[in-house]
Amino acid sequence: MKKQFQPSFNNKVDFREDINKCIKVLRDGGIILYPTDTIWGIGCDATNEVAVAKIFALKKRNEEKSMIVLVANEWMLEQYVKEVPKAALDFIEYIEKPLTIIYPDAVNLPKNLINVDGTIGIRIIKDDFCVQLIRQFKKPIVSTSANISGQPAPSSFHKIEDAIQSGVDYVATHRQDEATNSTPSTIIKVEVNGVFKFIRI
Repeated sequence: MKKQFQPSFNNKVDFREDINKCIKVLRDGGIILYPTDTIWGIGCDATNEVAVAKIFALKKRNEEKSMIVLVANEWMLEQYVKEVPKAALDFIEYIEKPLTIIYPDAVNLPKNLINVDGTIGIRIIKDDFCVQLIRQFKKPIVSTSANISGQPAPSSFHKIEDAIQSGVDYVATHRQDEATNSTPSTIIKVEVNGVFKFIRI
């Protein structure tokens, strides 16, 4: 019987107010700075083309360099990819490290978020804060490193440039004081022929 992932929420951490403020900004088409299961990210409503464009402008990033999307579960994943291979679900289930998979044939997402070849990178998030945020928002959220394009991705909140912090509409307070250096996710790409290719381990 296949294991089903169940987030283990820490009841001692109450970030409801933080999440509510994030959701208000996301619904208004704004952008947020927030902690993920990897590094701090800049995010917005992944279905809002104008909001996505705001992130590209803040990062001074070429729109041909796509960003990844975070979802809360398999059902949400299936709304934005034409077909999810069973093997991809197995990878998600059994690889413990945060895993981003690049899928062909993205659907229901704005053009400026999808790669020119039609692919999209999506991660089923397992971080308590992000899971609750996405579940309550009921839409996928963009996640891209909190840095100007070409600069190193900050490994902790205190390494994020002032230009990024002041350029978003809301900065989450959760986990700002954590000193642990975070690392990016593993990345796997699903080729058109169904073959899986490791991009970053």
